Amino acid sequence: MATAHDTLSVVVGAGGTGGHIYPGLAVADALRRAVPDAVISFVGTERGLETRLIPEAGYRLHTVDMIPFDPMLGARRYLLPADLVRSAGQARKVIEKQGAQVVIGMGGYPSAPAVLGARLAGRPALVHESNAVPGRANRFATALTPHVALAFDRTREHLSARAATRARTVGMPLVSAVAGLDRTARRALCATARHAFGVPETARMVLFNGGSLGATRLTRAALGLARRWRDRPDVHLVIKTGPAALEDVRAALAADDCERVATAVGYLDRMDLAYAAADLMVCRAGSSTVAELATLGMPAVLVPYPYAPHDHQTHNARVLADTGAGLLLPDDETDGDRLAGLIGPLLADPDRLERMGDAARPGTHATAADLMAAWALRLAGRTPVNPLPEQPC
Repeated sequence: MATAHDTLSVVVGAGGTGGHIYPGLAVADALRRAVPDAVISFVGTERGLETRLIPEAGYRLHTVDMIPFDPMLGARRYLLPADLVRSAGQARKVIEKQGAQVVIGMGGYPSAPAVLGARLAGRPALVHESNAVPGRANRFATALTPHVALAFDRTREHLSARAATRARTVGMPLVSAVAGLDRTARRALCATARHAFGVPETARMVLFNGGSLGATRLTRAALGLARRWRDRPDVHLVIKTGPAALEDVRAALAADDCERVATAVGYLDRMDLAYAAADLMVCRAGSSTVAELATLGMPAVLVPYPYAPHDHQTHNARVLADTGAGLLLPDDETDGDRLAGLIGPLLADPDRLERMGDAARPGTHATAADLMAAWALRLAGRTPVNPLPEQPC
């Protein structure tokens, strides 16, 4: 057990996509707020966005040799057990060398070695499941620790009976810029945000967000909608393409004379500005996005990625669609014409957009990072220097 004089040391397993990395960073930041001199590092791989996002956020990244929990690997899937054992050994060395008192697994295949490494090193581990249906890595990880946190309460029905009984719903940890952006703050930031995206004051902004790397289906549909609405002065589309597609999309907008009605960006470094400027969002249904939409009361058209494991994005989308806060649109029906028929009436009815925003259930997402930090500190036997919310029960 750590004493009050020990330096707090935490290892966080997170990687692959922004949907696991950003919540992990939010928890790390909450730990730093609670214990300013804490030593916090991450375990990930060389494949994902963690190689850029984690160092940019000021945290050290240790990489392990882990391959995805993916049946599409073909014959390589038979290497998973050996890869897991090897990468867990690598994670164990990181945990022991850093003297970590607790390990946090944020889901995704890079976190499984961290949780197993914690078990091998005899350290407590806290696992967070961000999706409405747990992924393969966390199905494995939740068998290794009694400490299981959920973003959505409905996830419980997809866990084993043992894990469901001990799991606690804390919400999705959000980065502080978004967690603190309530409706009043959104309105105050709106003019600055719209200027940043080149949106005219009188136009309604529709934000297309395909996740960390963009989504080809959403980008093509946005281009089709831009061509259809290129003479409308009252609408402006902001299309997040992902870095790889940015130049092609900008060229397509220019060729079709759509630059007056649409702006393409490769990445959104300031999601708070994007949310403050937007009137409506068209997006995939990653767990972080769904939690942000629910927290901010942002109306949305949700297009779940159809190949997500266990169709978890559809289950995520229903968190909003079941309350009327969002509309669910199948991927294979998403094109410019379909969106025009769906979005046009929404933009023409501000009261309906307001009702959709009001229907969102914010839950505890805005405080989830602090709740996770408080839980981790309890497992580490530490008292925060700066107060945090009580551990959920």
